[in-house]
Amino acid sequence: MLIFKGLRNQLLAPLQAVCGIVEKRHTLPILSNVLIEKNGQKITLLATDIEIQITTQTQTTEDGQASITVGARKLQEILRSLPESAEISLSLDEKRLQLKTGKSRFNLQTLPAEDFPRMAMVDGQPNRFTLPQKKLKHLLALVQYAMAQQDIRYYLNGLLLVTKDNELRVVATDGHRLAYAAETLAETPAPIEVILPRKTILELSRQLTDSDEPIEITLTPNQAHFAFNNIEFVSKLVDGKFPDYERVIPKNHGKLIRLKRDALLNSLQRVAILTNEKFRGVRLVLSEGSLKIISNNAEQEEAQEEIEIDYAGEPLDIGFNVTYLLDVLNNTSQEDIELHLADAASSALFILPGNETFKYVVMPMRI
Repeated sequence: MLIFKGLRNQLLAPLQAVCGIVEKRHTLPILSNVLIEKNGQKITLLATDIEIQITTQTQTTEDGQASITVGARKLQEILRSLPESAEISLSLDEKRLQLKTGKSRFNLQTLPAEDFPRMAMVDGQPNRFTLPQKKLKHLLALVQYAMAQQDIRYYLNGLLLVTKDNELRVVATDGHRLAYAAETLAETPAPIEVILPRKTILELSRQLTDSDEPIEITLTPNQAHFAFNNIEFVSKLVDGKFPDYERVIPKNHGKLIRLKRDALLNSLQRVAILTNEKFRGVRLVLSEGSLKIISNNAEQEEAQEEIEIDYAGEPLDIGFNVTYLLDVLNNTSQEDIELHLADAASSALFILPGNETFKYVVMPMRI
């Protein structure tokens, strides 16, 4: 039975949109597959890892009804290896899916569609709003590097999404640093706070485009739903209490330094070469008109950089993990950055001049 007939990219593009969440090895073999459903000339592709589900569509020229699952990565790799102009067909022959193109044939093992797990859509008062994709993509880029990776406090391995008044806020923290960014919405949705899993954020960032095309976001107490670019992306939420981010952000740090982002980034990159591999610590030594950045390691090697600054306050010697400083500089693009400090035991606050909607807090370390 013929399922699909058309150009390679008509199938490859939607397949790549759903394949990102497919695990290479899974305890449930069927989760390595993609569900392909044909209804008339519409082809629906669906992939899930139980926590996230992505659905997209494409068209074919032949009518019909069919439903089957096949190895997602194998099908993707075969399609990728074919020329862009290749015409392909997918046919179901008993329990095998046959892909034909020119004189090439590929027979792939299938599993029954009825065994494929689907995420149930959760009822509950939905909180729905839209914004341009590029704005959400930019918001996520400003904070996602601060998410924890495998923290026992599982709620830190994700990102807090908040709607408050007419603002969308995103917050990430790993307990050592916190990144906060906000964007004004055209509408005023009901207030809600949800924690999205790390994998959801990484996959969403990969899929979003730098365009004004809208993304519709629907939040319920248990699920987040994103609709954009002919893609439906559903994610479970992380159950937990996120730290009070407003309390973490310092309010009255008296020592203010304005720096050229590139100059600070380049100095930190050079000094980082001679940091202790395990602790990655650097000292920021602040004095009148000068900021020195110093590192050393167990081999008694030392690096020092000095940047001229407009500063006439009290001196300060404070230590930080250089990775945390490099992260914020690598993920912002503004020419200048402001650093607010208090004393050697207090966290530092990075902000972008003229932009009240971004804040980055990093805890000091003893060196």
